[in-house]
Amino acid sequence: MRYDYDVVVIGGGPAGHQVAYALADKKRVLIVENDLWGGTCPNRGCDPKKMLYGVVEAKRQTSLYQNKGLAGTAELTVDWPAMIDFKDSYTSKIPGATEGGLRQANIHHNRGTAKLLSNHAIDLEGEELSADKIIIATGAKAAVPNIPGAEFIEISDDFLNEKVFPEKIAIIGAGYVAIELANIAVTAGVEVHVFQRDHEILKAFPAEYTKQVADNLIQKGVHFHWNAHVTRVKKTANELEVGTDDENVAGFKHVYAATGRPANVAALDLSAAGVEMAETGGVKVNEYLQTTVENIYAIGDVAASPAPKLTPVAGIEGRYVAKLISGEISEPIHYPTIAQLIFAGPELGQVGVSLDVAKKNPADYETMAYDLSGWYTYNRIQDASAQATIVVNHDSGMIVGATVLATNAEELLNYFAEMIANEHTSEDLSKWVPVYPSAASDLQYLYE
Repeated sequence: MRYDYDVVVIGGGPAGHQVAYALADKKRVLIVENDLWGGTCPNRGCDPKKMLYGVVEAKRQTSLYQNKGLAGTAELTVDWPAMIDFKDSYTSKIPGATEGGLRQANIHHNRGTAKLLSNHAIDLEGEELSADKIIIATGAKAAVPNIPGAEFIEISDDFLNEKVFPEKIAIIGAGYVAIELANIAVTAGVEVHVFQRDHEILKAFPAEYTKQVADNLIQKGVHFHWNAHVTRVKKTANELEVGTDDENVAGFKHVYAATGRPANVAALDLSAAGVEMAETGGVKVNEYLQTTVENIYAIGDVAASPAPKLTPVAGIEGRYVAKLISGEISEPIHYPTIAQLIFAGPELGQVGVSLDVAKKNPADYETMAYDLSGWYTYNRIQDASAQATIVVNHDSGMIVGATVLATNAEELLNYFAEMIANEHTSEDLSKWVPVYPSAASDLQYLYE
């Protein structure tokens, strides 16, 4: 049977684009997007968030250099509208540039909402199209609690587009998005209240480190409402009030939900093609990223794959499926060492074997805690609380995991990721001559 397309990709984010570009010269490909070309990350996610983070981190770093060469009585302030305009100077170009790239590569692309009709057919805004392979890459969407006043609750997209200094905000949740937005806002001078249903934040990270992140945010001025079950949001005049089982807190200009990002599948009608959802959320996939229907794949944040839901992972999965479809490979997907980081000023990151796993398996792993404040780099940038815990394999003696809490931890974590992925030993490290002085050259302290 001849189909309209060899491959239809539903979703124009990082995962979908990797497939489309990789197969453009080999297959008849159509990529469909019903929102912004480029997806969440560059338009309203990690990229714009880090531009705001860069501004507020500059303010924090400047304060650390007071009386260390910088002087002045006036505190550096964040110009909120100018900061958002700075972010917009980047994001405003993304959809057009992304679509332009597809056009230049002669990749068929359409704006519109796709719905599955069968395992080989989709409905695209009333037009039926057939395909040999269908790839679901629709990402995830922010969840909003189903409570009275839900219509007044906003999401991270709204935060990143807020043109007016918000004065006082509430954030429901304490995961990745909540903590990073709270840090940006409080450093910019906003009064921030975080409502969390228990007494933990960032549950994918070690508790001894996340407690320090919470303490850092409290010192900056964030108000944590622990064990707070938000039951309602009420609008009164020009303000919003958040109600929990125990209290009512008023005076908010905005209330943001950051309680998770479920798979974006509402418009797909998965059941029409026999595609199933996993019990844990996301589209159910096997080790080849096939759904419960052999010719339909799911990649990126929409898929219930075992890897963290990160933009680089979406790219890995997209490239893998493209190679699988083109016949270049036939083995199951293999994920490389993947680092995760929270931009919370200072940053918290981890890679490889986690501290929790290491502590539960003392016969296999040893953990070693390091105070990094004495390292040249952290002394230079005045990070007196910089620290890391390294996980070492008992048999090989090699580093297999690391957790870092420090200013610019992303740089150090990238080095650890490379060391772990390539199984570098201390002898390998001694043969490496990085720029001196730098965070890379400071790694020698691990082996002294």
